[in-house]
Amino acid sequence: MSLATLLVLADGRLPAGGHAHSGGLEAAVAAGRVRDLGGLDGFLRGRLATGGLVAAAFAAAACASAHACVVGIGGSAIGGGTIEGGGAIEGGGIGGCIKGGIDGRIGELDDGMDARTPSPALRRASRAQGRALLRAARAMWPVPAVGREPHHPVALGAVAAAAGLDPLSAATAAAHGTVTGPASAAVRLLGLDPYAAHALIAALAPECDRIAADAAGRVADPVDALPAAGAPLLDIGAEHHASWEVRLFAS
Repeated sequence: MSLATLLVLADGRLPAGGHAHSGGLEAAVAAGRVRDLGGLDGFLRGRLATGGLVAAAFAAAACASAHACVVGIGGSAIGGGTIEGGGAIEGGGIGGCIKGGIDGRIGELDDGMDARTPSPALRRASRAQGRALLRAARAMWPVPAVGREPHHPVALGAVAAAAGLDPLSAATAAAHGTVTGPASAAVRLLGLDPYAAHALIAALAPECDRIAADAAGRVADPVDALPAAGAPLLDIGAEHHASWEVRLFAS
């Protein structure tokens, strides 16, 4: 696994549209649930424990499944059909190879993300981010075909595999992204001190690592057995947010 490659994938400056999304924070601020740094800390911890856990598990599983295709298309830093970083898989991946479209295990994972995203607005946001990530990644790596608009965690896993990263790296990027987006948005929405906002991200690093390690160890689990933690207030807030005529963020 290349640490430098992981940094490229997790960099907020990657032109994949992440800056346009607040991860539900804009709606939470408008509802008065997040007013200050303490409120942001609670929001980030809650999001990491729910959506972050789900995203990490699905990104890791998608990375494991996409690896066989990556090897067949352009090679990978992960060799021999065994994926390191937890949940080792022999024989070139789970569910076979994806060629020319979304299929098999990848399709099941995408359906699983749909089932875990009850809000239509959040489904649209996730698929929009997945599409944008694939567009950016294909300028850098030979990403296998995973459908036109997969959910963002599924796209992230496929991109991680294409970049030669293992499921643990994909899970780490997913977990990290669930807190960095809202933290950055909070600086704009609440006028918070950016140093203080990033201090919260740094404090959450051990929890991000723990969640990523758990996710990477579950890549062989059936889709129905993967985490399904939900956050009903984020779903409700997303539907209200989608109806606003004026908003700063897309979600």
